[in-house]
Amino acid sequence: MKEELKKIPGVDKLLNEAEIKKLKDKFGEELVKFAIREAVETERESVLAGKEFSGLEAVLKKTKSIVSSIAGSSLKPMVNATGIVLHTNLARAPLGEYVQQEMQNILSGYSNLEFNLTTGKRGQRNSHISELIKFVTGAEDAVVVNNNAAAVLLCLKTFAEGGEAIISRGELIEIGGSFRIPDIMQASGAIMVEVGTTNRTRLSDYENAITKNTKVILKAHKSNYFIGGFTEEVENEELVKLAKKHKLIFIYDMGSGLLRKPAGLPLEKEPDVRSTLKAGIDLVTFSGDKLLGGPQAGIIAGRGKYVSKIAKAPMMRALRVGKMTIAALSAVIKCYLKDEDLLSKIPIFEMLNRGENELKRLVQKLSDVLEKNDVANEIVTSKAQVGGGTLPDLVIDSLAVKLVSYEKGFAKRVFDELLKLDRPILGILREGNLLFDVQSIFEKDIEYVATEIAKAVKG
Repeated sequence: MKEELKKIPGVDKLLNEAEIKKLKDKFGEELVKFAIREAVETERESVLAGKEFSGLEAVLKKTKSIVSSIAGSSLKPMVNATGIVLHTNLARAPLGEYVQQEMQNILSGYSNLEFNLTTGKRGQRNSHISELIKFVTGAEDAVVVNNNAAAVLLCLKTFAEGGEAIISRGELIEIGGSFRIPDIMQASGAIMVEVGTTNRTRLSDYENAITKNTKVILKAHKSNYFIGGFTEEVENEELVKLAKKHKLIFIYDMGSGLLRKPAGLPLEKEPDVRSTLKAGIDLVTFSGDKLLGGPQAGIIAGRGKYVSKIAKAPMMRALRVGKMTIAALSAVIKCYLKDEDLLSKIPIFEMLNRGENELKRLVQKLSDVLEKNDVANEIVTSKAQVGGGTLPDLVIDSLAVKLVSYEKGFAKRVFDELLKLDRPILGILREGNLLFDVQSIFEKDIEYVATEIAKAVKG
């Protein structure tokens, strides 16, 4: 054991290794020394446990791994080849080059985030985005918070804390990441009153549940699942009348955030914010990074007197957004002023607008580049989705490239290799096959995808 312990190199010796010197130049001496000590101690414990010294290369590898785990970039750009356009695990809506360019001028220096250029005094950050949201949605006023869960929480806390909020049992949804409507309602201080059943809720269920302590009627759009068969739910217009009759506030959690429906896209069944507000709903909440096509944000739009109260609520400061979100959201919503901008500047709409001929062209291009790299493949039909907790029953006909091989474990091996890249590629691993759906691949990435697949295939 003593002989093995003597083989473990000291910190000073390791610092003189060429690979370690490169790490030190890039990340600084303090971090590298810390990583060396950790690697050496791990090796020492291993030897004391009766194992042989692993060797210098193993210690160097362990040191680099520790440095990378602390200072390396774990958040990476990715290629989405799954066919799921709004992939929740891949940050939902990609912002694209146009929004990036629009944001650059704001983010590279100072900005008038909370400075009024007319008065020369302190201003309100929400003013940079509220007028645009009001124009596009038809709302009297609007505020922006950090996500839709925060938007629902803030509305309930402001208007129903200590009082009752009525909601259908069929709408007690889980938003994602284990965030559930009942939990959000409890956190707001509102007393949840469930009405109806999972599949059927009538207007009389709401009306019979109203008491002197009722403050709010809450309706949640079932954006991430659907119930078929023997079902019934109350339309927004009926709940608007009921709320007015009993002087209650009607809040509609729309979730998906479709501002309006661009012509030609498969979004006919999805409610849009402008039409929803026309029904007379007091407050509508929705996400910025789903069918709106922007950054993560929660938007509250509706009647001015209620939005104004929310804007002044103490919780608003904790949930407000910064200049990055405002700049990105503003750039995206400006695209809604012209349909051609929606389809050319917002990536999710460009992808969803791809017709059969465009998909054929893209899949053939990917297949051809793979063939040039000697990768056997075939073009197959695929089923794409909008994703991101929206339109769960909509399946989009798409096309994909499937890799061809009779090697055991081939698909899983290549799938894993593609996830190790500095810019990982996520394909579809299904029933022993590996597919790449072009519905969600940017055309500019096809060459990269094919080249990296070829490298992974050849090992």
